[in-house]
Amino acid sequence: MRVELLTVGDELLLGDTINGNAAWLGKRLAEHGVDVTRSVVVGDEADVIVAAVRSALARADAVITTGGLGPTYDDLTRDALAEAAGVALVRDPALERRLHERAEAAGRELQPMAFRMAEVPEGAVLLHNSAGTAPGLRVELDGGIVYALPGVPFEMRTIMDEVVLPELAGIAGLPAVARRTLRTAGIWESVVATRLAEVEAMDGVKLAYLPDPAEVKIRITVAGTDAEGRLAVVEERVRELLGPVVYGVEADTLDRVVHRLLAERSATVAVAESLTGGLIGAELTAMPGSSATYAGGMVTYATELKHRLLGVSDVLLAEHGAVHPDVAAAMAEGVRDRLGATYGLAVTGVAGPEPQDGNPVGTVYIGVTGPGNTRTVVRPKLPVPGTGPEIRPVIRRMTVVHALELLRRVLLGLDAEVETGDAREDREVRG
Repeated sequence: MRVELLTVGDELLLGDTINGNAAWLGKRLAEHGVDVTRSVVVGDEADVIVAAVRSALARADAVITTGGLGPTYDDLTRDALAEAAGVALVRDPALERRLHERAEAAGRELQPMAFRMAEVPEGAVLLHNSAGTAPGLRVELDGGIVYALPGVPFEMRTIMDEVVLPELAGIAGLPAVARRTLRTAGIWESVVATRLAEVEAMDGVKLAYLPDPAEVKIRITVAGTDAEGRLAVVEERVRELLGPVVYGVEADTLDRVVHRLLAERSATVAVAESLTGGLIGAELTAMPGSSATYAGGMVTYATELKHRLLGVSDVLLAEHGAVHPDVAAAMAEGVRDRLGATYGLAVTGVAGPEPQDGNPVGTVYIGVTGPGNTRTVVRPKLPVPGTGPEIRPVIRRMTVVHALELLRRVLLGLDAEVETGDAREDREVRG
């Protein structure tokens, strides 16, 4: 079954509001095996909505709209659907009574404009809204069905889950579908896709790649007979092809995985940060109970503080500057010793947009030091896409991910190389 999404609202079209409804709908429909082939945003103009609905039904079996069902004069989805169907808007007595009852229960007077929510295209089927006032609508037009849902997210989601998805499943006779999402770090999306080419070619298997800075989530979808059993086989093969870059599944995050590994070893970590300015510490304290494995951190942004608070040699800093692999190593050792942690993690680098002391934007060194035969691993320049001021938050986020991934690898005794897909050289400094 092919479905197109149509979200209505000037605030969405002009970027004042993020279009979260379309993102949620796309994910929800995919989870139920419905093919979403297009998503369009239009403003609050009736003729534009009519044209968009007709255009969508020329390609798809059904259209799902959100927004434009409220009481104000710029809520025009009802009017547009009536025009598309060639029918009039009629007042529904049951909806009118419901509006009165809700107003009385809330102890407020109902404004005349509110009765627009009781007007529906003649012949439309009302979709019960257990979470709010305005019902959804189902309108049958030449070419297919239009499901019109409110723009208020929790109301839209309620009607979708309670009414629309069961209807679509009954209409389309959708096959059994099983899904799982694997999480990777430190590898390019193109490298992931290349390695998984043989899985892409499997019958009844679909892979979706969901990239973030320095991370790629892989959503595996298997449809058909024994979908769950086949999913387990496919997942195993994906893991074999990707190796240790797979760090988690579904809701796992790198910080939770690192905390779990530290807890299993009765260990703690302390963090020294320069270019990230506390972002790693924020990540490691997001999880409740993180104090059991996160000792603390120091934000030593100024070069002088790296010497005074972390004990980095002033000779080293004078000779090489703050952005250097040996500085990252010394920072990791210093924060570990001063905070009494099992492991020390440190980052220093250039987030941009300008180079620093001859180091190009994206030069980042990450140090990890641990117990026993102390080893400090440092990471050279990150594979940074693009240039300019907008790259600064991306570099900072990538640094957080690469730092936690490097710590995970050290905790697991894995090769410290983070697999970006580029030819890169890591250094190891042993103490």
